Amino acid sequence: MQTSDRINYIKSWILDYCKSMPKKPDSLVVGISGGIDSSVTSTICALTGKKTIVLSMPINQIKEQQDLSLKHQEWLKGKFKNVESHLVILDNVFKSFKNSLSKFDNEHGLANSRARLRMATLYQVAASNNGIVVGTGNKVEDFGVGFYTKYGDGGVDISPIADCTKSQVWEMGKDLGVLEEIVKAQPTDGLWDDGRTDVNQLGMSYQELEEAIRDPLNKGHKKYLEIRKRNLHKMEPIPVCKMKDD
Repeated sequence: MQTSDRINYIKSWILDYCKSMPKKPDSLVVGISGGIDSSVTSTICALTGKKTIVLSMPINQIKEQQDLSLKHQEWLKGKFKNVESHLVILDNVFKSFKNSLSKFDNEHGLANSRARLRMATLYQVAASNNGIVVGTGNKVEDFGVGFYTKYGDGGVDISPIADCTKSQVWEMGKDLGVLEEIVKAQPTDGLWDDGRTDVNQLGMSYQELEEAIRDPLNKGHKKYLEIRKRNLHKMEPIPVCKMKDD
């Protein structure tokens, strides 16, 4: 599929989904980080013509990451009349959460809590605008290695680009005219004060991950399989204790 066709297909898919809902949503709500995934997703949402609300939700954010998020907001509003943007600073919310749970201090848990606070924020905004929360995860993260926060950025109503590889997302970003500095930026989940990148955390580049997804049985992809196995609990349905018939 050509990049432009992929973009149009996703746009139509979003509109079809909205039309199929019993209660038709008035808006699409997207959290933007300044990364390529959220930038592409929010731009395609804007292309649908539906009211698109984009939220930048910094939590002790590194300045460079936050600057890209704000630049994308302004770019979107300059390009689309149906885009509404908001800066929701969650520093104090996170500080209060962290202090309240000081007896349960855990660095990784707190990093994931940032994503969960953002998820709650998106749903509050969606509720007040008869909207749905639009996910920004790609295929590699959502169905390859499970590189997202369970009930954080994984807590959404629809996932328009979850069947697109990172390479395809980058190509869509170029086709859509997303800011070049966003297209070229090193991918990061933005959950850590030290600004660690996705490659730092995964130990594999997206090119390597995509090769592994295409050929998972290759012995050279052992690391990919290890990461995938560790995160399968995110990608599989919630285990339910099935009762035996009386």
